[in-house]
Amino acid sequence: MNYWLVKSEPFKYSWDKLVKDKQTIWDGVRNYAARNNLRAMKKGDHCFFYHSNEGLCIVGIAKVVKEHYQDPTTKEEAWLSVDIAPHKALKKHISLAEIKADPVLKDMQLVRLSRLSVSAVTKAEYERILELTS
Repeated sequence: MNYWLVKSEPFKYSWDKLVKDKQTIWDGVRNYAARNNLRAMKKGDHCFFYHSNEGLCIVGIAKVVKEHYQDPTTKEEAWLSVDIAPHKALKKHISLAEIKADPVLKDMQLVRLSRLSVSAVTKAEYERILELTS
C-alpha cells in the first residue's frame, strides 16, 4: 500500500462533504507532478485529506476506490482523475504548524512542495501522523 495527501479548500470541497457524498472524483488537477501522483495511486491506497487555505490541517483519511482515468473536466489527455471515498475521520486534526515542527514530518512533500495538490507520503510519515492524531 502507498500513502498520499490530497488538498482541498473546505469551501470548495470539504471532508464533511466527502463523508456526505460517500465517494467523489478527484479531478481538476493541472500540475504534472500531482498528475503523476494520481497515476501512481492504486485501489486501496490511503490518502490524508488536508484542508488548505482555511484550516490548514489534516482532517481525515480517504481511500482510493478507482484508479486513474481520463479527467472528464477536460479533453486534454494529459490530465487524470481518481475516485476516493472516506475511510476514517481523525479524532484530532493535525495542523501544518505541528507538521512543520515534528522532526519526522518536517520534510513532507506537503511542506517542501506546498503548492502540490496531490503529494506522496512515506510510510514513516503516515504512521507518525496516525500517532499524533489518535
